[in-house]
Amino acid sequence: MAIAPRFRRVAALQREFVDREPLLAAFEEEIERLRTGAASPAPRILNVTGVGGIGKSRLLRELRVRAPKGWRTATLDLQVPAMRQQEDALAVLRAEFGGQGVRFDRFDIAYAVLWQRIHPHLRISRETLPFVEESGILTEIIDSVAGLPVFGTGLGLLKAAEKVTTDARRRFRIRHDETLSSLDDLPNAEIVDAVTYLFAEDLRDASAARPYVLTIDTYEALVPAPTRSGRTQLADVWLRDLVAQLDRGLVVIAGREPLRWDVYDTDWHGLIRTCPVDGLPMQARLALLGSSGIVEERELQRLAAASAGLPFYLHLAVDTGGPLPEGDATGPRLAQAAANQREILQRFLQHVASDEVRTLEVLGVARIFGVEIFRALTAALQLPGHVTAWESISSYSFVYPAGDQLRFHQLMAAALRDRLSEPARLELHRLVHAAWAARAFEDPESGGVTGQEASRTVDGRMLADPVAFREMVFHALQVGEVSGTDLLDLVEVAVRGGADGAAGGVLADLRDFLRDNPVRVTPELTETARVLDVETVLRRGEADQALELTPDQTWDASTPVGARLAVAAGQARRIAGQTSAALEIYNLVWSGDDDTARMGAGLWAADLHMCQGRFLDAERFATELDVIAERRHPEARGDVARLRHLAHRFAFDFDASLRLLYEATDHYQTARSYLGNANIKTNRAELLAFSDAELAIAEARAAIEVQTEIGAQHELGKCHTAIAVASLRLGRFGDAEAAFGDAVEALTRASYRSGLARARLYRAALEARRGQLDLAQASVRWAVSELEAAEVYPTLVLAAGIALRNLGIDDEDVTEACQRAEPSIQPLTTLDDLKGRIDVFARDLLGLGEASR
Repeated sequence: MAIAPRFRRVAALQREFVDREPLLAAFEEEIERLRTGAASPAPRILNVTGVGGIGKSRLLRELRVRAPKGWRTATLDLQVPAMRQQEDALAVLRAEFGGQGVRFDRFDIAYAVLWQRIHPHLRISRETLPFVEESGILTEIIDSVAGLPVFGTGLGLLKAAEKVTTDARRRFRIRHDETLSSLDDLPNAEIVDAVTYLFAEDLRDASAARPYVLTIDTYEALVPAPTRSGRTQLADVWLRDLVAQLDRGLVVIAGREPLRWDVYDTDWHGLIRTCPVDGLPMQARLALLGSSGIVEERELQRLAAASAGLPFYLHLAVDTGGPLPEGDATGPRLAQAAANQREILQRFLQHVASDEVRTLEVLGVARIFGVEIFRALTAALQLPGHVTAWESISSYSFVYPAGDQLRFHQLMAAALRDRLSEPARLELHRLVHAAWAARAFEDPESGGVTGQEASRTVDGRMLADPVAFREMVFHALQVGEVSGTDLLDLVEVAVRGGADGAAGGVLADLRDFLRDNPVRVTPELTETARVLDVETVLRRGEADQALELTPDQTWDASTPVGARLAVAAGQARRIAGQTSAALEIYNLVWSGDDDTARMGAGLWAADLHMCQGRFLDAERFATELDVIAERRHPEARGDVARLRHLAHRFAFDFDASLRLLYEATDHYQTARSYLGNANIKTNRAELLAFSDAELAIAEARAAIEVQTEIGAQHELGKCHTAIAVASLRLGRFGDAEAAFGDAVEALTRASYRSGLARARLYRAALEARRGQLDLAQASVRWAVSELEAAEVYPTLVLAAGIALRNLGIDDEDVTEACQRAEPSIQPLTTLDDLKGRIDVFARDLLGLGEASR
């Protein structure tokens, strides 16, 4: 990119002003307070705050334009070094207000005395003293001595003023002003404050009927450190003193950090109204770009998104280049982006304390940080890490809250990272990774595990902080020391520990990594992202989307990641009711070598054997799974016990099912498994619905709270179904009807075919008990057809036939379905024993009392 003068980029102030409606409204409110006299006789300050480049200077210019007609306006730009000196700043303001009709007689005389004190070797003349030409009183004094230099003593100037002034009131006011009379007796340190006082007094006298708007820009240039200590806390004493005396106008002060003047004087409290300037909304960004000549839609969207709402970025993009070829990732566009990034960083770091810039560069790698990360990095690199340094760093305007942590403005963070060499970045990523890892996991013996506790251990430690966990994984990716298999294992820890948000964050970070680091992309990492994507959808129970992400293919279970992808594909098919296809995939993975994938495949294969009534095959799988579970973790043993519990429940052996439910609960509690304990709540509600209806409703509602947080629609559908069945058994038909409606809604969202069939079958009992036998028969027939289509729950098909028989209904389709179901069932005892338990269940559900057999 060609080198260009910075002057070209001053055009931002001339471009269209967009948005900022809240700031303009606040300005109008303050003006109205002054106009109506609602304000007390005290200074009033509108404090405009925001990061460098957010458009504060442009806003101040707009406010001056919007000042009421007839009001005076002036500005003080502290970015100009001379304007940070009290006497120079007063001279500038005097010239601006003087040009709008304010007479500064007393100030001019006092300023001349001050000037003579500062320049004792010079004498007052038109050539040496500022604004002589604009000052009526000084012009008259100099002209009266026929051009001879004047000595600037207070007494001498007062006498000269008396001689030359013909206006009696003016002469009286000058002669009897106590401050002017005492100037010669004041030390230099006090005379400058006297000059400030007289400036404010002259301005006050002139503003009774004509108020003013004074804008002060770039406050941080005067006080560069947000946390003021040492000499910095004295830098703005003169400005505070001046503003405190300006009570007949509005003072607007723009700076990166809010004014904290009430820390030094509580009387400031209530006088300063802070108005933050945020990033431009998308429509305003597009409007600004459009008005600057960018018209191509794709370029508009690209620049608007990349700007993060920072007007300086948008102006810079317009000034330094135009549309470039879309495919250009390494040529002019890359050079332009790098140059713009450097400019942005310069804008952010302008007026930042120089000794803190290096610390900011280091923290830029951290993405988010708190005091612990700050101390870990500063200690490792021998940078200032004391509390004052932390308070200053964390107080800058470009530092934003990120939960309990902090982060930099995204444009600054990216620019800071790019300033570092590759070896330096890698070393910092390692340091930050180690710091987050120390917080991500806790030793279970330490008692430090809180909240949604972890389900599995990593090197003997348990998940304790989901935020730390995500950051640990992020930095591991940057260092390149984590494999796809490692990522899957780590995400499983987060999911089982209830930190689903952290798991989703890891997936987002992995996607960003794959996009931003094409050279480091491997087939394993690409496939890992696909696995995490499918598993995320499955946790929400969205089977249709999971199927779209796993179209039919030849599944490769020879690698851990490939095996995990196959298990996820099988799970999608299981929920969608493609039972045979799912079982085929599970059997393929089960024949592999990876324990993690085999455990998942074996559990779901056993689950399908159970669902299809092959209880003996399910028990055989469970026995083999117990061997793997012993090598792993109590949670895995809980999964096996829960599988057996479900098998006995669908075999209608509720006593054995309850015993196994307690066993699974013990394992999950030992494992501190958030997800396992959540699913056990659902299963407990489902089982209690058939035995203790009141308790089932309470348990189901507790389960709904947890499953809503997780977002598992299929589990929510089961919970609502349990409430419906329990309400039905209690004779609360209205409650049962409402709960069935909620169940159908959740199960439909989840595309959970077999769950819908079960709910419709139980609803048939409600219809029968209301005397709606035709509806009941239709519901039973629909449920049976769905169960057969999904190839699941032959014992429920038998239950449907037995229920119709108890109602005296002969249905040929259901009867034939029962005949097909019987041969597929592997009962745990005998078929007759199973049918007897089903009969007891059906009569109880229909409210018919004792079983007929």
